[in-house]
Amino acid sequence: MQKRNFLLSALALAVSCQVTSALAQKKYDPGASDTEIKIGQTMPYSGPASAYGVIGKVQAGYFKMINEQGGINGRKINFISLDDGYSPPKTVEMVRRLVEQDEVLLLMNTLGTPSNTAIHRYVNSKKVPHLFLATGASKWNDPKRFPWTIGFNTNYHSEGMLYAKDILKNKPNAKIGVLVQNDDYGKDYLNGFKEGLGDKAKTMIISEVTYEVTDPTIDSQIVTLKGSGADTFFNITTPKFAAQAIRKVDDIGWKPTHYLNQVSASIGSVLKPAGVEKAVGVISMQYIKDPTEKRWENDPTMKEFLAFMKKYVPDASPEDANTTYGYAVAQLMVHVLKQAGDNLTRENIMKVVSNIKNHQIPMAIPGVLANTAPDDFALFQMMQLIKFDGKTWLPYGEPTAVK
Repeated sequence: MQKRNFLLSALALAVSCQVTSALAQKKYDPGASDTEIKIGQTMPYSGPASAYGVIGKVQAGYFKMINEQGGINGRKINFISLDDGYSPPKTVEMVRRLVEQDEVLLLMNTLGTPSNTAIHRYVNSKKVPHLFLATGASKWNDPKRFPWTIGFNTNYHSEGMLYAKDILKNKPNAKIGVLVQNDDYGKDYLNGFKEGLGDKAKTMIISEVTYEVTDPTIDSQIVTLKGSGADTFFNITTPKFAAQAIRKVDDIGWKPTHYLNQVSASIGSVLKPAGVEKAVGVISMQYIKDPTEKRWENDPTMKEFLAFMKKYVPDASPEDANTTYGYAVAQLMVHVLKQAGDNLTRENIMKVVSNIKNHQIPMAIPGVLANTAPDDFALFQMMQLIKFDGKTWLPYGEPTAVK
């Protein structure tokens, strides 16, 4: 009897130690608990960049789907996405609320170069993970000075270089006209483009005009570019102005070789409003699957995506490339949270994020792998040039390394 009591006591002690150990392994910072993971975001649901608002809607739907499936390691995602109208001062106000009042664990996919610039130092001073920014500005890859910030998009600077190299290869005597949004977003693209052209930038770029996000149209700028004699057009714009530019280029009978930056290459929100027949021949870049392309018709991820859209975001068009983009970001976010397990501290989240190795996001083009290192936060290393044929984007050349 004494031996039996000893064994029972030993067993109880062992169970107690296991429970204590299990509890000890769970670590939380504000925004995380046994039942919840709180994620914050700002998104332009209104204002001049409102075409991007569908990104946040898709992500809200994706997290709702994940919650209905049981959440992440038993925890439900509480996703708080606020409208900043693409206004940096409002972004600052909204992010302070998310961090100081809502006490989110992390920020995800806050959109816009100017908006993220406005909160960059603040979130790093607060040591809040500032993850997968919806902007490709090169400055987000600075883990030494800003260890809490990492972008998602391929690098604008590198993308600009990609187009420049294609022009040098296929049209070395081009006369180039550039339309650029007058902010950090536009300048990053333009600087990469000029670097890609090298010494020839001074002679090949014969006209460079800007616009403000508050401008009603860019019609006069397009007329100016045509009048310069340019036969090649680099269109560095956000969706509203990209559609206007494509339409105006056709309306005035200008026939340049037309390069359009990737963030405005959506068929649903840019090319269709402009008129797809007016966009034939436009060249852009891609790293996320496009649902309008026939090569993805039997792709399991695309089938899942289309079913998801029908159920969770029925008011949005899956032909809008912003929807697959938002879906891809949400997929990566869920992957990171699963990898973090029960250690949901901000420090551990950043440890996971800075050590992503050859991860194939299901919605990314096969072979375009996500990779990071503690000293390199550039998430993607490959890009695919594409050309619009009037119905869909088609691969143009081979995938190219961006570095």
